[in-house]
Amino acid sequence: MRTSMALPRALPALLILLLHTQPIIAVVRGAHVIDWIVCTVLYLLSAFGLGVGLHRYFAHRSFETSRAFQFVLCLFSSIAFGDPVWFAGKHRLHHKHSDTNLDVHSPHQGFWFCWFASIFDEGYSDEEILAKARDLTRYPELMWIHRHYYIFPVAIAAATYLVGGYSMFAIGYCLSLLLALHAASAVNYYCHKGKNRRYDTQDRSTNNSVLGVLTFGEGWHNNHHHYPGTARAGFFWWELDVFYYVLRILSVLGLVWNLREVPNRVKYDFAPSPNVKA
Repeated sequence: MRTSMALPRALPALLILLLHTQPIIAVVRGAHVIDWIVCTVLYLLSAFGLGVGLHRYFAHRSFETSRAFQFVLCLFSSIAFGDPVWFAGKHRLHHKHSDTNLDVHSPHQGFWFCWFASIFDEGYSDEEILAKARDLTRYPELMWIHRHYYIFPVAIAAATYLVGGYSMFAIGYCLSLLLALHAASAVNYYCHKGKNRRYDTQDRSTNNSVLGVLTFGEGWHNNHHHYPGTARAGFFWWELDVFYYVLRILSVLGLVWNLREVPNRVKYDFAPSPNVKA
């Protein structure tokens, strides 16, 4: 869904509108149970690829894995047009300039920019983004995905159409893509506008318990900005972090290892900002 070139101003809005209309048309025409099953499976795989793969692994290197499973994580994220090199560079710029005019998707730059527009043009050149992800550019397979990020998701979309017709394409693929995009955008937006700040970070990041549950742990955003290098976003037992639990299972299976935990000195470093609740 992104491009390194600026698109005509109206085109991103048109593409987003067309994407939203497809599931509605499919429901009106009549969808099938299998369409919803495909939607659920694709959404869960892409959510895992985005949250665990792009965010916790590629952007923050919060655990280690093999080169083969690294590419599996890349492919899961690609269901929703994910690109590890682009995302890592962009997300590292977000942390460097969080909630300033140089942020790649701050809500303080406007709802539309934060929610959807930054997917198409985040304000940085491809060279600037690549410079922040040099640890990933040495992998030819990741750079191939970076240059051809649209091939795998288009192939998945085409496969849903060939297997189940328009309804499976609209519900199974388009709706799962929308859910993944809205979940990520909700974290970008609402987790930089609330007041639930346990830690006094340099930005306006907040924890959001509702999004913490709905996004499998990504909503514990103030925690994350306080200590971004950890494999877990929910620092305490009552902060549900499904992605972290899955990573623990994968570590038992030997697919990932060296999960970075939160040191107690960091975990209990409470210093909330004035006029906010902890």
